[in-house]
Amino acid sequence: MNYLGELAALLTAFFWTVTSMSFEAAGKKVGSLAVNLIRLWMAFVMYAIYLKITRGMFIPLDAGLERWLWLSLSGLVGFVIGDLLLFQAYVVIGARISMLIMSLTPPIAAFAGWVMLGETLSLMNWVGMAITLFGISLVVLKREKPNGNGEKNRKLTTAYSVQGILLAVGGAVGQATGLVLSKKGMGGYDAFASAQIRVLTGIVGFTLLFFFLKRWGRVAAAFRNGAAMKRIALGSLFGPFLGVSFALISVQHTQAGIAATIMAIVPVMIIPPAVLIFKERINWKEVVGAFITVAGVALFFL
Repeated sequence: MNYLGELAALLTAFFWTVTSMSFEAAGKKVGSLAVNLIRLWMAFVMYAIYLKITRGMFIPLDAGLERWLWLSLSGLVGFVIGDLLLFQAYVVIGARISMLIMSLTPPIAAFAGWVMLGETLSLMNWVGMAITLFGISLVVLKREKPNGNGEKNRKLTTAYSVQGILLAVGGAVGQATGLVLSKKGMGGYDAFASAQIRVLTGIVGFTLLFFFLKRWGRVAAAFRNGAAMKRIALGSLFGPFLGVSFALISVQHTQAGIAATIMAIVPVMIIPPAVLIFKERINWKEVVGAFITVAGVALFFL
């Protein structure tokens, strides 16, 4: 049996683990907006060189108008909106918790299909969604400590910034919608060329955003920060170049739900480097919550 789609999804999960930690470190140095624009330009150059070698053209001019429209819309939703929110979540709550919340992407994609396209959800689907939410809740929620009068306070609060959690949820919505739009627009077309169209749209979107917000000074400052640029370059290679391309290869060769499920193991894969490299302290609730979340996503697509 051909497992190309599943293997591509597994590689995507590894690539996204590397890129999320790289962009977290860079974003804390120069800001998430600057990281977003620079990494897309870097990725565009990588695509142009690769596609010139493999297809004889720097830009996929043979894609056709309809494919350009759908993939451009996917790039706008996934890169500009989704990644803008996700990258800011990296800065606020860190890559590890952000990627855990991003495990909501497969259920959100299926739920959107149920609402907008009339696709059916089985009882097992709803159970998987509930388990996924429980795993994430186990990590991000906590009970307040008893007050000074010795009274027990049973009120639940968040263990992390509410703003950061909402940013990551917004990123998950953008990723889910962008993935569905990519599959619709790509068809059997070259995955790397399709990804380049999405990246190009992302560049246009962020360029307009920078003109509107007048933040070009931050981009200039980022180029002067050598440590940040090294991390952005590493993240660009493993994220918008390899990661996005292999994600599209995956959905081309297997069901979107299966691909999204395998990609959702990032919250578990990111635990060892978070401990070994970033010296993060991780408690048992976070480890158990990560595994429960991934199990819920897997159950959702059985």
